[in-house]
Amino acid sequence: MQPEKYPVQDFFRNPDRGFFRLSDDGALLAYMEPVSIGGSPARMNVFVQALDGSTPVGEARRLTSETERDIAQYFWKGSDTIIYEKDFNGDENFHVLAVDAASGGLTDLTPFPGVRAGIQDDLPDDPGHLLISHNGRNPEVFDVYRADIRSGELTLVAENPGNIVGWQTDHQGRVRVGIASDGLHTTLLYRDRESDGFRALIHTDFRTTVSPEFFTFDDERLYALSNRNRDCLALVIIDPARPDDEELVYEVDGHDLDAAGHSRLRRVLTVAAYQTDKPQYHFFDELSAQRHARVAEKLPGYEIAFQSGTRDESKFIIAAYNDRSPGSRHLYDAERDTLHKLGDINPYLPESAMAPVRPIQYASRDGLTIHGYLTLPLGRPAAGLPCVVNPHGGPWARDGWGFNPEAQFLANRGYCVLQMNFRGSTGYGRKFWEAGFGQWGLRMQDDITDGVQWLIEQGIADPRRIAIYGGSYGGYATLAGITYTPDLYAAAVDYVGVSNLLTFMNTIPPYWKPMLVKMHSMVGDPDADRERLVATSPALNAERIKTPLFIAQGAHDPRVNKDESDQMVQALRDRGVEVEYMVKDNEGHGFHNDENKFEFYERMERFLAQHLLPELDGENT
Repeated sequence: MQPEKYPVQDFFRNPDRGFFRLSDDGALLAYMEPVSIGGSPARMNVFVQALDGSTPVGEARRLTSETERDIAQYFWKGSDTIIYEKDFNGDENFHVLAVDAASGGLTDLTPFPGVRAGIQDDLPDDPGHLLISHNGRNPEVFDVYRADIRSGELTLVAENPGNIVGWQTDHQGRVRVGIASDGLHTTLLYRDRESDGFRALIHTDFRTTVSPEFFTFDDERLYALSNRNRDCLALVIIDPARPDDEELVYEVDGHDLDAAGHSRLRRVLTVAAYQTDKPQYHFFDELSAQRHARVAEKLPGYEIAFQSGTRDESKFIIAAYNDRSPGSRHLYDAERDTLHKLGDINPYLPESAMAPVRPIQYASRDGLTIHGYLTLPLGRPAAGLPCVVNPHGGPWARDGWGFNPEAQFLANRGYCVLQMNFRGSTGYGRKFWEAGFGQWGLRMQDDITDGVQWLIEQGIADPRRIAIYGGSYGGYATLAGITYTPDLYAAAVDYVGVSNLLTFMNTIPPYWKPMLVKMHSMVGDPDADRERLVATSPALNAERIKTPLFIAQGAHDPRVNKDESDQMVQALRDRGVEVEYMVKDNEGHGFHNDENKFEFYERMERFLAQHLLPELDGENT
């Protein structure tokens, strides 16, 4: 029996209430919900509500008044201030703002037009200050400032000499580490005190990662994720006195570690996180392991994540989710071992009506193992289905297991959905990542094509009714798919995708310019590799395209300039080929405002239905 067809909005709407965060003292709960202010479209804004133990009590108060765009993220600074970031029409030039939780007084800590700012350290032991980095002095690099969250006064703490691409603080909030890079080579810089000059500790090329996570609890050594002399990122300790003698803490064969966590209260290492086919955690301390096990026992059938906690670690916000549901959020009282449900993230989509996400793997034509995920529509035989192939963006990222609203939406419409971690994806070690260098439109694309052939060989896909859809690099892969394998796809949807590898690298944001030489090495040099880049640029080979195409683009996209979509559309229209083209003037790299998301997916649904005809399942027409 096929499930009910749910409205587009139910897959992509903002939660009625979500993004719960606890104040440091546990007296207040913050969350976001969409609210219309002055007749504007509803935007996600921050509310606070008092807690009586684990129960929200009294009236909630709205703290923020954003009307142009959703607040993307926020956090508590202590127990009386909310910090959040906002950009303008998707330009990613974020400002950092502080809101007094009692008065609602708002302070823009970085009121500089065209400047990108971010949080460097929330300074949990300094109630009046944050460390903020921004590129106001030089658009290409970021300096570090101490910000007074009440007055907005900024004091320079670390000036970037021009080559530092990352900073790291110790547990006292002192800037002690810098990551310097010329693009191809990286140097880990260290100092014992902020008054000292930096000295070089470790030199690597860009293929080798030594990424500081946090200091040891005596502030003398560094926990870092490193793949020096190994294929996969492992957790190590680096002693500045002997920087080349890494002390191995934890590694997983065949998989990179994603992150490590610690308890500031108890001053212990707590967890390492990584992904195989599903999320995995390795616990270093018994208390963290027990807490996780207790909560998991109360929420069977769900993965759990600790999202926010009080300073004394007595209460935590818990996320519970799986592949068929974004799940619910709970307040966990660790002292009483009780769980109070705060809300469901999307109650409009019954879990029973959503499709399981199945980890799969197949062999590439040159023998690599490609891992991925297959989502099959419920109530239909897994044979002869219309399919949507969905390569991820990045490309130096990966798809993972969990609830994916796009995959569930497409499955609900009768499509099978294939996602794959083609070569160049992260998480599978350095060799697999390096195998993607110089392979845009070539072997990376072959991995996607081989996935399509696998679907056909398995009998799952109807070879006449396969579409390709992706965003950012996935948009490039979509265009490359219909350019270089024009008979493979019946339809294509390109979402903020690269079309011309020569122009793309000339329009990146200024703060990416220090890494441009690295991009040239990983993607291609516009001079040395010009012939290859021309040959693998869909906009320069548009005469090969015959597949129906829908393109969506944000006008203020700082990563993939609007010209990438404009020139693709123009190249096809010059040949008399009509392209459906959607541009939004208040968006950037991807659509964030609800009304734009809804329109995009509604248009995608009509477009795919027109060309894949899912209602013809099982008919030989």
